[in-house]
Amino acid sequence: MNIEELHTYCISLKGAEESFPFDDVSLVMKVAGKMFALIPLDSPDLQITLKCDPNHAIQLRESYSCVEGAFHFNKKYWNTIYLNRDMKDLEVKEWIRHSIDEVMKKLPKRIRDEYYTDSDSDFKDTDL
Repeated sequence: MNIEELHTYCISLKGAEESFPFDDVSLVMKVAGKMFALIPLDSPDLQITLKCDPNHAIQLRESYSCVEGAFHFNKKYWNTIYLNRDMKDLEVKEWIRHSIDEVMKKLPKRIRDEYYTDSDSDFKDTDL
């Protein structure tokens, strides 16, 4: 996976928006106004930082050498995945969707219900 494929995938997900709130090299992906991913465009290694269920965050770090606790984030909830290493692209996409689910859990029920029950609520990803 390259940066264009990663960006295209993230922005294709339902309700996804992109912004640069921190600087001009930290691409933030949001859903319902909340960050679900950060992609540093200036990193020598392609990476993405994602929100993760705390019960899985440490397990992922122990299972994959490409997963680390996210720098400058609460490591209980955020992991950085270095792409093109020992995690397949399909699994990276699954963890991106998991990150959205984690973000949605913290939002009011009305917003969650709208997001998940809307007729367009299926992820727009067609290549899984």
